[in-house]
Amino acid sequence: MAGTYPAPLIAPPMQLIEDWIDYNGHMNMAFYNVVFDKSVDALFLELGIGEDYVTTEKASVFTAEIHVTYAQELALGDPIRVTCQLLDYDAKRIHLFMEMYHAEKGYLAATMEQIGIHVSMETRRSAPFPDRLMTELEALRTSHAALPVPPQVGRVIGIPRKAHATA
Repeated sequence: MAGTYPAPLIAPPMQLIEDWIDYNGHMNMAFYNVVFDKSVDALFLELGIGEDYVTTEKASVFTAEIHVTYAQELALGDPIRVTCQLLDYDAKRIHLFMEMYHAEKGYLAATMEQIGIHVSMETRRSAPFPDRLMTELEALRTSHAALPVPPQVGRVIGIPRKAHATA
């Protein structure tokens, strides 16, 4: 039986620590990925594909691609709230979108779009999700179906050609 999921999922709160601050006095870009990764782990745990899944099912989800956008700075001690939305999935892949907010001030600090691939830990190759997990993913997608698609989804990196004419 499939679980019931909030829309969007909300990861456990975090607080920005000193090790994550760079010489510019704000959160270093690498640690945005750390926070997003920890938040994905919380989602996967809720779906039943956390750390134990690697041992029990001899499978995991590997990140194939991510795209991070930075909207506003975070500083030492700032509380962080991350939301996660399932955009899509198929037999072997999962497409997620996450938003990182300042938990008290409410502003959007960063976003991350991710494609994950279900992998057999025995062959280290992509493998279909088990039926049980496909049922959970469908329940999650149904729960998230009414959420709007964020404008950052599918964003392409580059400098627009007309910008070169004015530079």
